[in-house]
Amino acid sequence: MRVTAASIIAATLSLSIAQADELRIGFMATFTGPGANLGQHLRDGFLLGVEHVGGKVGGLETRVIVSDDQLKPDIARQEVDKLLTRDKVHFVVGVVFSNVLMAIYKPVIESGAFLISANAGPSPIAGQLCSERFFSTSWQNDQTHGVVGKYAQDKGFRNVLLLAPNYQAGKDALNGFKRYYKGTIVDEIYTPLGSVDFSAELAKIQSLKPEAVYAFMPGGSGIALIKQYAQAGLNKRIPFLSAFTVDDTSLPAVGEVADGMISASQWAADLPNPANQRFVAAFRARYGYVPSYFAAQAYDAALFLDAGIKAAGGRLDDKTALRDALRKVNFPSVRGSWKLNTNHFPISDFYLVTPGKLADGTRAMVHKELVFPNYADENAKDCPMRW
Repeated sequence: MRVTAASIIAATLSLSIAQADELRIGFMATFTGPGANLGQHLRDGFLLGVEHVGGKVGGLETRVIVSDDQLKPDIARQEVDKLLTRDKVHFVVGVVFSNVLMAIYKPVIESGAFLISANAGPSPIAGQLCSERFFSTSWQNDQTHGVVGKYAQDKGFRNVLLLAPNYQAGKDALNGFKRYYKGTIVDEIYTPLGSVDFSAELAKIQSLKPEAVYAFMPGGSGIALIKQYAQAGLNKRIPFLSAFTVDDTSLPAVGEVADGMISASQWAADLPNPANQRFVAAFRARYGYVPSYFAAQAYDAALFLDAGIKAAGGRLDDKTALRDALRKVNFPSVRGSWKLNTNHFPISDFYLVTPGKLADGTRAMVHKELVFPNYADENAKDCPMRW
C-alpha cells in the first residue's frame, strides 16, 4: 500500500489547527527520485508509531505535515522554512540523507524548534556541531560501517575496494569502515549521489581484482549496483560487503542475487524483543511489506517523542524541560534497550545481518551475530554538551 504525501497531509491525525496545546510535527523525507522508497519506509514507520500512541503524541492533539525534500538541499531549506514559519512546527522529524540534514540543521536549531533525525547521522553533528535541540533515533553515520570493517578484518581479507556516493554520509561510511579494517585499500571510489550506472566502477573492480568490495549505496542506487554487480558475475568471485545497500528496501527488488551478501545494522526484523515483534506484525498488516531499519527508526522517533513530551508534562513552550525529558526518557524501543549518549545519539547493539527468512518464510534481512554491544560513537568526545 503506497500512501502519497498529499493524502497524509490531509489525513485526520488532528484537525485542531489553531489550538494552543496542539503538537505540530513537520515530517521531512525524500519522496522523489532514487531515494523515494527510503522516504516511504521512514514515513510509514513514523505514522504507525503515531497510531500506536493513540494518535496523540505526548497526549496532545497532533498534526503531522509531510514535506518532500526531493533530495535537494536547496529545496529542503525552502520546505523547512515553510514548516517553521507558516506551520510553526515544534519538531522537524525524519530526513533520509545527510546532505539534506546538514542543509536544514542550522535553520531548525536556530528557530527554537527541535530536530529529530530518524536516519541521517552526519559526523559533524555528532561532534563539534552537536546541539541540545537535536536528537537521533538512528545512529551516527560511521557506526554501522565500522561493523563491516571489523568483519572484513576478522575474515582476513588482505585488500578491499571501497565504493560510496560523494557526500557527507559517503565519506563517513568509508571512514567508519577504515576505522576497523587495517588491510590494504586498493581504491576508494566516490560516485555522484543518485548514480544508477556503475559500468565504469565495475570495470575497475574487474581490473583490480580486490579480495572484497565494500559499498555504501542507498536507495535506488543500491538496487542498481547489486543487479549490475551480479550481471557482471562478480558476486560469484568477489565478496560484496555493504551497509545500507543490501537491506529490506532493496531485497524485494534484487531477489536471490543478494543471498550470502553481508551487511550490518542496529536492528533487524527478527530481533525477538516484544516491542519489535509488535511493530513488525503491525507494519506488515498495515502496509503489506516488510519494514526496514528506516521504518523502525522512524517508529522509534514517534515513541521517543511521545514519552519525552509526556515526561515534560506536555509543556511545549518549556524548551529546557523538554530537552531534559528527552535526554532521560525510556521507552520500549524496537532495538531493545534505549539509551542516549551525551551527543544525543543512541548507544546500541550492532549486528551483522544477511538475507534470510522470517518465521513465516518471508524473505527479510535477519541478524547473524552481535558484533558491537552498547556501541557509543567515537564523535561524542568532540561534542561540548555534558549532562
